[in-house]
Amino acid sequence: MYGMRGMLLALLLLAFGQGALAEDKVIRLTSLEWPPYSGAKLDQEGASVAVVRAAVEAMGYKLEVKFFPWNRAVALAKDPNGGFHGYFPEYYSDEIAKEWVFSDPIGTGPLGFVEPTAAPVAWASLADLKDKTIGTVDGYVNTAEFDAMAASGALKVEPVVDDATNVKKVAAGRVPLAVIDRNVLNYLLANDPSLAAARGKVQFNARLLEDKALYVALQRSPKGEEAARVINEGLKKIDVKAITGRYFNQ
Repeated sequence: MYGMRGMLLALLLLAFGQGALAEDKVIRLTSLEWPPYSGAKLDQEGASVAVVRAAVEAMGYKLEVKFFPWNRAVALAKDPNGGFHGYFPEYYSDEIAKEWVFSDPIGTGPLGFVEPTAAPVAWASLADLKDKTIGTVDGYVNTAEFDAMAASGALKVEPVVDDATNVKKVAAGRVPLAVIDRNVLNYLLANDPSLAAARGKVQFNARLLEDKALYVALQRSPKGEEAARVINEGLKKIDVKAITGRYFNQ
């Protein structure tokens, strides 16, 4: 009899817990200061956040985003007891997909290089850049080919903490190229006072690495998979290009 009572109590508690979770209807994500895609002080907290917020609200949910340095944002999102469902915006990689559930795309970003205006770099393949030191941001995914070549030593890379640091290094002639999203470069040059001296000295390289799709990375857990379902269903109900267009088409 005691065993039956215990089982009934456990079922009641489980049902109550599931009901409370369903009633919460809040998706909690971590992100980073990566304008114009994400940032605490941006309109709607940035283009990527605006897209995800519109998607979850179309499903009757709310979105809460907390901003941290990139590596910390990923670590906090990964903590099963941290209260977050995942993090974003992220580029797809097979390695990351082993640990995370990827949403459908929430937009795209043109990934390439920032270079000195006075010394543009012509290249046809990444092998052409093997003799150059290329700036990267620690913890960022780039392209599959670029990251594989960097990992093998076929490309020489020099990681820093953020994109602005790389822009300064290129402007100062410390590295000839650095990986960056074109929209991020344009935003930083127009809005970051610390880059005033770099304006006119740097530009986006003529050749694109890739027009990268952006995603939300969600925990491989019941709550993460449910958040992925909500986001994906919501994305079908909104116009992603219309939302992001006002951030980039200045």
